[in-house]
Amino acid sequence: MGWQGSVPVWRSPRTVRLTRPGRRRYVAAVPESVETGTGGTRSAADPAGRWTALGILALAALLAMTTWFSATAVLPQLTGRWSLSATAGAWLTIAVQIGFVAGALVSASLTLADVLPPRRLILFGAVGAAAANMLLLHAGGWGTAVLLRLLTGFFLAGVYPPALKSMSTWFRQGRGVALGILVGALTLGSATPHLVNGLGGLDWHLVIVITSGLTILGGALAALAGREGPFPFPRAVFDPRQAGRVFANRGVRLATFGYFGHMWELYAMWGWFAAFYTAVLVDSGLGERAPRLAAFAAFGAIGIGALGCLAGGVLGDRWGRTRTTGASMAVSAACALTIGWLTGGPPGLVLAIGLLWGFAVVADSAQFSTMVTEVADQRYVGTALTLQLAVGFTLTVATLWLVPLVRDVAGWGWAFALLAPGPLAGVAAMLKLKGAPEARSIADGRG
Repeated sequence: MGWQGSVPVWRSPRTVRLTRPGRRRYVAAVPESVETGTGGTRSAADPAGRWTALGILALAALLAMTTWFSATAVLPQLTGRWSLSATAGAWLTIAVQIGFVAGALVSASLTLADVLPPRRLILFGAVGAAAANMLLLHAGGWGTAVLLRLLTGFFLAGVYPPALKSMSTWFRQGRGVALGILVGALTLGSATPHLVNGLGGLDWHLVIVITSGLTILGGALAALAGREGPFPFPRAVFDPRQAGRVFANRGVRLATFGYFGHMWELYAMWGWFAAFYTAVLVDSGLGERAPRLAAFAAFGAIGIGALGCLAGGVLGDRWGRTRTTGASMAVSAACALTIGWLTGGPPGLVLAIGLLWGFAVVADSAQFSTMVTEVADQRYVGTALTLQLAVGFTLTVATLWLVPLVRDVAGWGWAFALLAPGPLAGVAAMLKLKGAPEARSIADGRG
């Protein structure tokens, strides 16, 4: 069998299975070779056009997710407009997390990511998120704004998990790098509001309109140009029971426990680093310049995570995902235990540790999702990814709320130390997964 148009047709497929007593895990059929249409063959592990497809999907996901970042970019203006306290302002960010969790749970319970084409689901999610974001222009106060941010997060749950699944259909080898590039792009998106604030901010009406337009553009790009690759997952049927069965798979369970530890730390570090570094700069005597300089520092500390995601993908594919994620979480836990006690120290030293922390704290992120695509029941990979993200983002709400409470009572040292048990528990989960039979299905047997 050969190529029909630009779509590869499989030849001599073989099906890989991992069985344990009383349990079977399905893995998608793997084509050993694909005819090129010019009389030769090439490895199906390296299909033509996969990097173009990666670029399209990564750009589509980044554009579609810009509404996630929009309120953060204009938070200072919204705080002044509605006379919000620091806690009330923080809820404009937390509301997106909660909405995302709600949307992900609904999607998982209906197995939407497995029964609907990913590009259709991405378009639907993008249009819904853009509409909710645009309505912020007419919000009369904080309560309405929080509700609209909840709805924005709810619809964005239809963007991120399907994008991860769709991208996986283009990569058997190098999947860790591919998903790392996607998460790295979203990491830069998370950092951008701090750069905007450091430069002096933009009119909030303009930010809302632009981000809504970019979100629709991202959804349209996914729908029109994004397509599944030559390694599609098996067709699923609607089965609400699958959501409850996901964690019965030990490989998925351990990979997801590692992800939970990672998420316990990640968003709290991202959300509170600017405030922490502002305190460091104030203590060093910079006074009124501190908030703006801290915004630039936060952009650097968060944005450097894009390089961490790429490095994590390369190491995950070549060295093994359990080793890579375990090492990354060990480094980030060490930074969390150290940096908060240095508020009176040299700002340069603190920023250096912050950059290391920002690099390590997200370097493992895509690898947890990649492991799920490798060990889950292949018919319901989308559901497994969606549930993993749902519970992980639930944990981020807890730590985003707890860090300032602990800071006010005991200082930044204990506030950031509170984050370390998460990645340390994740290290334990990765060590257990590395020794489990399921590790043979991860990173071509590297674990």
